[in-house]
Amino acid sequence: MSTKSRYRTSRRDFLRTVGAAGLGTAAIKLLPEYVFAGVPPKNSAAPQQLSGRLIDLQIGNTPLNMGNRVGKAVTVNGTVPGPIIRLKEGQDVTLRVTNGLSSDTSIHWHGILLPFEMDGVPGVSFAGIKPGETFAYDFPIKQSGTYWYHSHSGLQEQQGHYGPLIIDPIEPDPFEFDRDYVVVLSDWSFENPMNILGKLKKESSYYNYQRPTIKSLIAKAKKEGFTKALQERLMWERMRMDQTDFSDVTAATYTYLMNGLSPSANWTAIFKPGEKVRLRFINSGAMTFFDVRIPGLQMKVVQTDGQNVVPVEVEEFRMGPAETYDVIVEPKEDKAYTVFAETIDRSGFARGTLATETGMAAPIPARRPIPQRTMKDMGMDHGSMEGMDHSKMDGTNTVVQDESKMDHSKMNHSRMSDSDTRTDSSLNEMNHRLKVNDKSPIPWTKPVMHSEDTHGAGNSSVAMMSQSRLHEPGSGLGSDGRRVLVYTDLRSNKPYSEIKEPEREIELHLTSSMERYMWSFDGKKFSEVDGPIQFRYGEILRLTFVNDTMMEHPLHLHGMWMYLENGHGDYLPRKHTINVKPAERLSVLINADAPGRWAFHCHLLMHMEMGMFRVVEVTDRIKGDA
Repeated sequence: MSTKSRYRTSRRDFLRTVGAAGLGTAAIKLLPEYVFAGVPPKNSAAPQQLSGRLIDLQIGNTPLNMGNRVGKAVTVNGTVPGPIIRLKEGQDVTLRVTNGLSSDTSIHWHGILLPFEMDGVPGVSFAGIKPGETFAYDFPIKQSGTYWYHSHSGLQEQQGHYGPLIIDPIEPDPFEFDRDYVVVLSDWSFENPMNILGKLKKESSYYNYQRPTIKSLIAKAKKEGFTKALQERLMWERMRMDQTDFSDVTAATYTYLMNGLSPSANWTAIFKPGEKVRLRFINSGAMTFFDVRIPGLQMKVVQTDGQNVVPVEVEEFRMGPAETYDVIVEPKEDKAYTVFAETIDRSGFARGTLATETGMAAPIPARRPIPQRTMKDMGMDHGSMEGMDHSKMDGTNTVVQDESKMDHSKMNHSRMSDSDTRTDSSLNEMNHRLKVNDKSPIPWTKPVMHSEDTHGAGNSSVAMMSQSRLHEPGSGLGSDGRRVLVYTDLRSNKPYSEIKEPEREIELHLTSSMERYMWSFDGKKFSEVDGPIQFRYGEILRLTFVNDTMMEHPLHLHGMWMYLENGHGDYLPRKHTINVKPAERLSVLINADAPGRWAFHCHLLMHMEMGMFRVVEVTDRIKGDA
């Protein structure tokens, strides 16, 4: 067998494979060429990718056939995901986007530094693209790395309007690889996304089919005692919260895709034993956090959000919607390895294969236990709850309705003493793994009591205490012995001289009202705010996030980097999207070097649509300046 025939998957071979998996010919037509494995060796161009000074993109509706079901996708150049756009750092590019839909559309170039008029957010940076019209995005390429693009109009992103954007560096990357694959993770539903949103507005846990049962109560009682287990269950019931509420939209309606293919279709990438394989993971899911691992292989994380970091060897990492992670793997054996992306709520997964030949497959990992929310996710622990008036945890889904009336003298403040960083074992573990620079400590390592401000009727709960959780892998991870990536592992491979001490600080609370399925900042959804968040052009500021909700939120700032304050001094990692855990307080530094109006929002699509969105305006002067 020739090398070419052995290590390259043809479209004909692939049709045979996915035909057996029940994927119809119409679906094959929707797949971009990079889905078909056998990407040429190091730094060679992937087939059918779009490059050059001028690129044309057509947005349209295309029937999607998956198995025995047919739906309608919003496609870019006729495929889901859209084609790879591959550019070069230092070039200029014009991307002409023609709207073949019957409604407005747009493309946002996620994580790309560009003039705000080219950012692609209707109502913020431009008017959108009307049906039948063409809009030319024209901007210079100032960076390199793994990025992506997607619609910022309505809920089109959920319908397939997304694709990868790869920018090759002027100088070679500081790591070696022999093969280069893009791995786009996403979630697909045959339901109209507006119908999904309508169901969530009627019942926020509509798609959660994993709610606690009598059986799970008995199991917990055996471990912790009946009284304790029952009291905890009743408390959650009074708050009308589910301990298993991790994903608003689940496998009850979603099929999870890897490069546009369902798990049964099994996207496959080819390697030769001993090669270094670069996998560019992009989470383009509308509502899904993925936990990524390749059983039997260590993954060396070399980039996050397109930015080089000091390599970190891990066995698993969690990625929120809109994040990207580049990893290097070195499979030594002539065998297949499963690329496994499990959803945070464990209701489903996306799956592919690394193999030396087409048609090979490896075992799919067993489903892990469904994680459960804890007191810590509520901004409490059993110590901090001593003396609390639990009657405030009633059927209004409110943890604290009026904190100003609480008797704080009855609360246990022992965990907030000056010695907290020395006595709390989890913080000791964080400091051990991080080796924190004394000159650049992580802010908020000690729990911080919530102020008396409950943020009004638009917020159904507050985190009694918030603190840094950067060193934590996240709920459902870290208890099985695997080395899981945490945010304190991320360290830039070069210093950023532009980042200095901040001149001022802005604190934003992530808030919600679950009974109304309303998401917001500081208790106000976007339609209720008075105006933009104002940055002064050229200032360095600290933006602090406090998550008062019971869910993780991937926050995305357009147009500027967020330098995550994780203790690495001048080597803070910079990201365009940052996941904030429940009851977490974290901060980022921002160099306000991009004049104009920029979107800032949660990248869970339904959360953004329902109000967790703001506009940041960077100007020479802001309201209140002399």
